[in-house]
Amino acid sequence: MLDVAPWVWAAVIIGLIVVLAFDLWIVDRGEPREFTMRQAGFWVSFYVTLAVLFGIGLLIAGGGDVSAKFFAGYLTEYSLSVDNLFVFYIIMTRFAVPRAHQHKVLLIGILIALVMRGAFIAVGAAAIARFSWLFYIFGIFLIYTAVQMILSHNKEDDVPENAILRFARRALPSTPDYHGAKIFVKIDGKRLVTPMLIVMIAIGTTDLLFAIDSIPAIFGLTTDPFIVFTANAFALMGLRQLYFLLGGLLERLTYLSYGLAFILGFIGVKLILEALHTSGVHWAPEISIWVSLSVIGLTMVVTTVASLIKLRRDNKAAASEAASITSKRG
Repeated sequence: MLDVAPWVWAAVIIGLIVVLAFDLWIVDRGEPREFTMRQAGFWVSFYVTLAVLFGIGLLIAGGGDVSAKFFAGYLTEYSLSVDNLFVFYIIMTRFAVPRAHQHKVLLIGILIALVMRGAFIAVGAAAIARFSWLFYIFGIFLIYTAVQMILSHNKEDDVPENAILRFARRALPSTPDYHGAKIFVKIDGKRLVTPMLIVMIAIGTTDLLFAIDSIPAIFGLTTDPFIVFTANAFALMGLRQLYFLLGGLLERLTYLSYGLAFILGFIGVKLILEALHTSGVHWAPEISIWVSLSVIGLTMVVTTVASLIKLRRDNKAAASEAASITSKRG
């Protein structure tokens, strides 16, 4: 485990806040406008480059294993975050968020999620340090989640309102309509919230529910709280730009859920084997971080390529069928 000085923690957190504040200032200055593909591509590349540079910094400061743990955790969290974008899309549609304001909603929602995940990680790290048997619980839970992900493949997505969102709806008097990008408005002397705040809470708290899957997954790769936190932070930071970059392609990544299920199942088995090995069961092998990194990376490449091949074949089949119908009518 890395021996990270308090000032390093402070520097990293302040650095993340500065980058996000700069992002918000650049994107949201002036009149609200839709996020273009060019903007989305630039910011996604920017955040991925930041993550790579951070991983290289860990390589220099802590060695190959530390860097590999970060990249394995980052890839896992980023892959699972891509799946979250489906749910974000549903939330945006349900709340009828104007497209020009969607990037602001995503940023504030993700900031809420980042703070809540930080608390979740701190609690998880402390619990694992005291109760090693939690690895068995995490491992079984991840395998169960993987099975459920496969069984629910292609089923219609539904996003139930969590307790925090239900409380916010009841406790915060809100206007029926949006008022631009405003979160609070004053009407007839009363201070009311707009649906903008409600949808931000929905994004942030829904992401926390996903953290129940993703945090145990990354703890299966490393128990170092610094790596767990930074991998989560870098995965979340470029998420809203990725939302606009992928656009309609999200719905067409047919095999994404299978790839994520395999990764979760693999990490679940890895956790259980490591727990057995630690408990003195000698036949239980230890899976190195390099094997984990290779499996995660290869799975995502195969999943994406297979989905794109299927998409191309489906488009060709649809075009062929349309041409056939046209020729028959002619």
